[in-house]
Amino acid sequence: MATEPAAAGSARASATTSVADALAVLPGPRAEAPLGAPRSCGGAAAGGRDGDGCGFTAVWEQVLAELGSAGEIDLICHITPDGDALGSALATGLALRSLGHRVRVSFGDDPQVIPDSLAFLPGQELIVPAAEVPQRPELVLCFDVASEARLGLLRDKAFAARCLVVLDHHASNPGFGTHRIIDPSAPATAVLVDELLRRLGVPLDQAIATCLYTGVATDTGSFKYAGTTPATHELAGRLLATGIRQDLISRRLWDDCSFGYLKVLAAALDRAVYEPAAAGGRGLVWTWVPYQDLALFSVTVEEIEGLIDVLRKPAEAEVALVLKQDPDGTLRGSCRAKGAVDVAAVCVELGGGGHALQAGFTLRGDVPSTVARFRSALAAHG
Repeated sequence: MATEPAAAGSARASATTSVADALAVLPGPRAEAPLGAPRSCGGAAAGGRDGDGCGFTAVWEQVLAELGSAGEIDLICHITPDGDALGSALATGLALRSLGHRVRVSFGDDPQVIPDSLAFLPGQELIVPAAEVPQRPELVLCFDVASEARLGLLRDKAFAARCLVVLDHHASNPGFGTHRIIDPSAPATAVLVDELLRRLGVPLDQAIATCLYTGVATDTGSFKYAGTTPATHELAGRLLATGIRQDLISRRLWDDCSFGYLKVLAAALDRAVYEPAAAGGRGLVWTWVPYQDLALFSVTVEEIEGLIDVLRKPAEAEVALVLKQDPDGTLRGSCRAKGAVDVAAVCVELGGGGHALQAGFTLRGDVPSTVARFRSALAAHG
C-alpha cells in the first residue's frame, strides 16, 4: 500500500502515447534561467542575508561543486514534516542515489513519525533516525526549514557540517547556512528541488515525480493558493507526464482519514470561537485540540494538520488559528489568512514564521494566554 500512487501510475503511463509526446504539448521545458529573485543566495559565511542582489547562478554552481566532491550527503527536512518538506528531501535523495552518491534522509524528531497521509512516498528506505546522522556531517542539504529551531534534534549537527545548503521558500527565513537558495516567490520548496535536479541532469521518473508532485500540491493547497503560477502548472504537467496518478495521491493527502479524526474535528469545531473585532475588525476564528482528545480517539497530531483548512472557511473571519496540544503541554499553532493580514509577521513575534497567508509557531503556555499573545500580535500587524 505504501507505493500505491506511484505504482498505479504505470498503467497511466502506458495509456498515453509516450512521455516524450506528452511533454511536447506542454508550454515549455524546465526553465533554463534562475527561478526568480532570491531573498538570499550564496556566500561563504553562515547566517544573515547577503543583500548584494546576486542571482542564483553562482550559488547553484557552488552547490553542484559541493555535491560532486562529497563522499556522504545528509538531507534534512523540518520537524513534523509535511508533504513539501519530506517530498523535497526524498526526491533529492532518490536523484542523488541514482547518480551513485551515498545519502541519508532524516529529520530532528524522536520518535520520527511519518504521517499516514505521506506513507505512500517512495524512497523512505533512505530515512534514518536523527541519532544516525554524524556529529560533524560532510555536506548537509536542508529543505523547507524556515528557521534553525525547525531543525529540532539535528540543529547542532547541521551547523557542525562543513557545508550547510539551505533550500527554502519561506519569507521569514533568516538566512542561515553556508549556501542559501531562499526564494519566497517559489510556491513550494519542491520547485527549487526540480531546478536542482535539472542542473544535476537527473531525469524525472515516477518515484521522483510522486515526491515532487506531493510537495507542490501540498504547499499550493492543491493549486488553489495565490502563489500558484502558470509555471507551477507547467511543472505539474511535466510530473503528470511521467504517469503518476494524481487522483490517488490527492486521495491520500486530503480525502482519507480515520473515524477518530472525525470525532476530534467535531469537538474542535464545537469549541471554535469567533471574534469579529480581532484583526482590526476583520475577524478571527480559533479553536484548540487538547491532547486528551487525540489520545481518546487514537489520533496523532499529524493527522489533524488539515483542521485549519476547515476552520478558515467562514467568510466572516480573515484569520483562522488552531492550537494543537502535545503531551508535555506544548502548543503548536497553525494559522491562515485570506489576504489582508501577514500572519508570518504575527507568528514571528511568537517565535515562529512561515508565509504571509500560512504560518505557525510552537510555544509553551496555556490556551488563554497563548490566544491573548496571538491576538495582541495580530493587532500590531492587522
